Amino acid sequence: MKFFNLITAIFSFFILSAHLFGHCQVPCGIYDDSARIKQMLEDVATVKKSNLNISILSNKSDAQSSQQLIRWVQNKEQHAENIISTTCDYFLTQRLKPGQEDYVVRLSGHHKVILLAMKAKQNCNAQVALDLRNAIEALIPYYD
Repeated sequence: MKFFNLITAIFSFFILSAHLFGHCQVPCGIYDDSARIKQMLEDVATVKKSNLNISILSNKSDAQSSQQLIRWVQNKEQHAENIISTTCDYFLTQRLKPGQEDYVVRLSGHHKVILLAMKAKQNCNAQVALDLRNAIEALIPYYD
């Protein structure tokens, strides 16, 4: 039984590690920047859709609507967090280098994405979601 628990713990560690970090920090040299940007744009589209559904459901008082409202809030939070994680764990740690000529400009752009994703978690403002999308799109030229 102890061996089974040890194997389960090791397996869980590796599964959780892959889920939490999303990309290795070896570095492995395998980068797909456009896939990461595309995923972040899908995440922000989900934040936008979540905001819409939260607004609609917040005017209802039945139990089913309340349950769905909670799920949409959790969904919005998770997708905004995905954007923060991708920006921090992938772009800032692996793709942005202090020696780059435009390092400060790039750093500012990435920081703007993180701040807007945090704001998207804190409220249900459609403008914040739009600003977040624009900030993500502003990173595309760095990774073409």
